[in-house]
Amino acid sequence: QPGFKVEKGETLFPRIDIAKELAELEAAEAAAKAAAEKAAEEARAEVLSEADSFEKLDTELPEGVIDAYKAANGTGYVFTVSSKGYGGEIQLICGIKSDGSIEAVKTLKHSETSGIGSKVVDNNSNYRENYYGKTEDNYESVDALTGATISSKAYKKAIGTAFEAYDTVKEAK
Repeated sequence: QPGFKVEKGETLFPRIDIAKELAELEAAEAAAKAAAEKAAEEARAEVLSEADSFEKLDTELPEGVIDAYKAANGTGYVFTVSSKGYGGEIQLICGIKSDGSIEAVKTLKHSETSGIGSKVVDNNSNYRENYYGKTEDNYESVDALTGATISSKAYKKAIGTAFEAYDTVKEAK
């Protein structure tokens, strides 16, 4: 091409060390996976505070259950569950004590409308605390948040799914 000269041994492209880039990418992925597992472990400890450690359960679980863990010391179970809210998937982690009552619930992710549906799923709101101490027999008594009925129903459905999973794993003992 006119005005374009390449000498012997030169390349038009910068040298790329593919092996080095691949190793860096794998290290970044491993670090992200480790950080996600650490965050999940912390969330489990937050919703079932008396547990000393957790064992992942490998059993058939109801639809909507992402994973289930048993406290090694027998204090209860933790379930990651999802439900469809107004803006998309709502994912919660729910700690159910061995007596069948909810210790705590935490939202892991959601796509609810900011300021409306997010009042239900926001971990800084007190809506989730309405479920603390509730059992399978009385969690349905929690009222929906005005203006966020769909999000409230999705949250309640996810709690119901956690109780279904609790029934499944406690019967499997």
